[in-house]
Amino acid sequence: MDHTSTNTVPVAESRIPQPGRIFSSLPKGRIAQVDFRILVVDDDVQIRRVLRASLTAARYEVDTAASGEESLEMMKDRKYHLVLLDLSMPGVDGLELCRTLRATSQADIIIISVRSIEQDIVAGLDAGADDYITKPFRTPELLARIRSALRRNVASMESGPHKLILEGIEIDFRERRVTVNGKDVRLTPKEFEVLHYLGNHPDKPIPHREILGAVWGPEHSEHYEYLRAFVKQLRKKIEPDPSHPKFLITEPWVGYRLRLS
Repeated sequence: MDHTSTNTVPVAESRIPQPGRIFSSLPKGRIAQVDFRILVVDDDVQIRRVLRASLTAARYEVDTAASGEESLEMMKDRKYHLVLLDLSMPGVDGLELCRTLRATSQADIIIISVRSIEQDIVAGLDAGADDYITKPFRTPELLARIRSALRRNVASMESGPHKLILEGIEIDFRERRVTVNGKDVRLTPKEFEVLHYLGNHPDKPIPHREILGAVWGPEHSEHYEYLRAFVKQLRKKIEPDPSHPKFLITEPWVGYRLRLS
């Protein structure tokens, strides 16, 4: 359990609730309408109550679980768009649960933890989390992070190229599918978004801040450790030799480039 004062996680700090239904403007005049279901996993009963109240007020559908084991049972029967996950829990701890969820689910995962050092944040991102919020946090910030994650969850992949073919690698952006040497490779939602953004600007160095702002939002533009963690995981999945990358190239002091030529 990550201990924090309940006063620092207010039930609601805005009189205008943010909607749990997003209408996303897509190309060609299409509109996507999605009702979102969120699972809160925390062994602290007060934290579960506060988060349920805040998220319900924002018109999300919310379930809660007191342990990793309970959350896994719940996810067998229901599909969740996003999971809010505490790290310090008895039994299956947060990092182990995050790895399990990432291997079996396409839900966005946001870790909420009192652990605030960079090593812990990177460990959470390496385990498959899409975002990381440290306690204590303010409810408006949490709601903004959730909206940002879910908005990109329904965002169209139709901008930019439909498909990229590298040496032994095929990336289908519309189908959100990656194959390496003919075998499907499972990417997390954020890994795919990083790859998609670089694929929209092939052979062009993209600054760290630009990628972070496009994938995680402008509030993350200085969180370089996020990007390093995700590029590291992408290289493990698509590069023949991750320690000597051929495609995901580091541009020193600038950012990254997806090399096609």
